[in-house]
Amino acid sequence: MSKQLEKIKALVAKREQARLGGGEKAIEKQHARGKYTARERIDMLLDEGSFEEFDMFKLHRCTNFGMEKKQYLGDGVVAGSGTIDGRLVYIFAQDFTVNGGSLSETMAEKICKVMDMGMKMGAPVIGINDSGGARIQEGINALAGYAEIFERNILASGVIPQISGIFGPCAGGAVYSPALTDFTLMMENTSYMFLTGPKVVKTVTGEDVDQEHLGGASVHSTKSGVTHFTAKTEEEALEMIKTLLSYIPSNNMEEAPRKECDDPINRMEDSLNEILPDDPNMAYDMYKVISAITDNGEFFEVQPKFAKNIIVGFARFNGQSVGIVANQPSCYAGVLDVNASRKGARFVRFCDAFNIPIVSLVDVPGFLPGTGQEYNAVILHGAQLLYAYGEATVPKVTVTLRKSYGGSHIVMGCKQLRTDLNYAWPNAEIAVMGASGAVAVLSAKEAKAKKEAGEDVKAFLAEKEEEYSELFANPYQAAKYGYIDDVIEPRNTRFRICRALAQLATKRDSLPAKKHGNIPM
Repeated sequence: MSKQLEKIKALVAKREQARLGGGEKAIEKQHARGKYTARERIDMLLDEGSFEEFDMFKLHRCTNFGMEKKQYLGDGVVAGSGTIDGRLVYIFAQDFTVNGGSLSETMAEKICKVMDMGMKMGAPVIGINDSGGARIQEGINALAGYAEIFERNILASGVIPQISGIFGPCAGGAVYSPALTDFTLMMENTSYMFLTGPKVVKTVTGEDVDQEHLGGASVHSTKSGVTHFTAKTEEEALEMIKTLLSYIPSNNMEEAPRKECDDPINRMEDSLNEILPDDPNMAYDMYKVISAITDNGEFFEVQPKFAKNIIVGFARFNGQSVGIVANQPSCYAGVLDVNASRKGARFVRFCDAFNIPIVSLVDVPGFLPGTGQEYNAVILHGAQLLYAYGEATVPKVTVTLRKSYGGSHIVMGCKQLRTDLNYAWPNAEIAVMGASGAVAVLSAKEAKAKKEAGEDVKAFLAEKEEEYSELFANPYQAAKYGYIDDVIEPRNTRFRICRALAQLATKRDSLPAKKHGNIPM
């Protein structure tokens, strides 16, 4: 055998060794936990045969605590490029079979290389996290590695989409990278995220809590809002990432991919003419409105289990990707609160950063009152939503279905926040407040006089409320001033939105020159 063939044989053997990560036993342990390996996850996510690996032979440089004897090719992370539906993506997947996926200096270098390449090529970066945290044996070098990754997360924000999949543990400083990315997905029962673990919590606060209740998928998808999606199986999780990518562009200079649309844009949905209850205080389901107007009724919801009083997610109109923000009257009557404002603001800013038009479906009676909200800075969080809409330069279309009162009217994409086209259904009530609240203020003296005279105050107030509703709680007052561009028949909503988006396709808007704004937080 020639020397060249021997070298080639040695290369093939090295590659085989690298692909085994921490070895057969460690792989079996990973499978026993109901988890796939880093390479298996990458193969399932990317188009078949498209993966190009970087730094397969990289080794750590640590000699502390006998680490020189624990050398594995690739050093605990698999990184490279590939395609999803033919589109270039960069990816890294932490390998739990190698030192528990703990982050070393050299691992960080591999991850940073992938992120730098993503920035240069204008391609999304996907990170699959499954790690025990920083490699303690490397001390400050591991921390420096994390900081290098975070800096790139920050610089890439708003330039290329960044998606984090949490497929196992993610604790301590490691949680900041997913927190800095655009979307985070967690596995139910097998993944968790927290800054300090249960043992530290117990020592410091005396609180007894397990990993799941401290930072499991259910906690972060319902209570904190840290994660945007949850999945029961890894297969489901990876399909979610593919679906998400289909709605968003590869970078901030491109448009989202268009899809062939076989759903007529002029499809009338007669059910919408009857969807609003006669009683304005009765609830209805906003999801029915969304499925009635979008292409083939498809809607990919973001954060479906968090702040359910507002709905955000992606849909298509005539094949064009659009971000939908909608109040949900069947949850807390659709009021805005701290969490709903945060959720809405973040989504609007993502859409704006990546050239995705925003369609707002409004039915909001106001902000949730109470000390709980005020103490948790509902003013600042409401201002975030306001700021996000006002700052957004993408096409913006707002449809007011029913209620739009007071400050909540303003923060949900009103005309003055540079929304391009504002429509309203005939039932819309656009006013400073609802009829009963307004009459309580406007007719207080008269009501008091009637009470003292022994007259029927209830009948008097009911009459005044009807009068107020007739005069002010309708869309024509706003239309009179041009704050509403048109009052539309509900069944025509899909057609009007599709036509509005076609009209706004060439929109150009800009912001005053500045380094960046100071968003309230």
